[in-house]
Amino acid sequence: SKMAKLGKRTRAAREAFADKHNVTVEEAVALVKSNASAKFDETVEIAVNLGVDPRHADQMVRGVVGLPNGTGKDVRVAVFARGPKADEAKAAGADIVGAEDLMETIQGGTIEFDRCIATPDMMPIVGRLGKVLGPRNLMPNPKVGTVTMDVAEAVKAAKGGQVQFRAEKAGVVHAGVGKVSFNADQLAENIRAFVDAVSKAKPTGAKGAYMKRVSLSSTMGPGVSVSIDSATGN
Repeated sequence: SKMAKLGKRTRAAREAFADKHNVTVEEAVALVKSNASAKFDETVEIAVNLGVDPRHADQMVRGVVGLPNGTGKDVRVAVFARGPKADEAKAAGADIVGAEDLMETIQGGTIEFDRCIATPDMMPIVGRLGKVLGPRNLMPNPKVGTVTMDVAEAVKAAKGGQVQFRAEKAGVVHAGVGKVSFNADQLAENIRAFVDAVSKAKPTGAKGAYMKRVSLSSTMGPGVSVSIDSATGN
């Protein structure tokens, strides 16, 4: 039966991971790649546990990083803009471009995009969508370059492997850093670029150890903890 087969695969993966802790980035990548058994090209996911409480403004961790080898994911981009800026966004490859009409679509519960960009003059409209876009980490923000007059550049960055990150409640930062079909070097390079960006985003209010744990998994697979020294290239 399908369930039994899945059970066997999951068990095999768990056994492969059982006594592996604090391995190098390279070992983690090899483990995750060799144990990814889903029928689709799974995403390689990283979770970084940080010694911060993001409820305090001075301990919030957020930022953006361009992964050297891209994410392997087709990123759907929505842009709030009018006139020439709307045309510019379309020409750069934006999937959805609009103003009030786009606001109404989103208010109606239709969110068919992974990244949202806005020109500064559109923020009064976008601001009304805070309750919807905020919790999904889709709110345009000048700090990460998604509120900008240079919409073409922002669209290209979003499509080309730029990843935004933000610490969640427990101080954990999650991101996809590639696909299991990537070669090991591409994944290792992406992982180190991501960890480096999180490391540089250390907030002023962080006390004690900042990076507590780094783990890697595939969409359907178990996680393995990665040595922080190996991930930071120390």
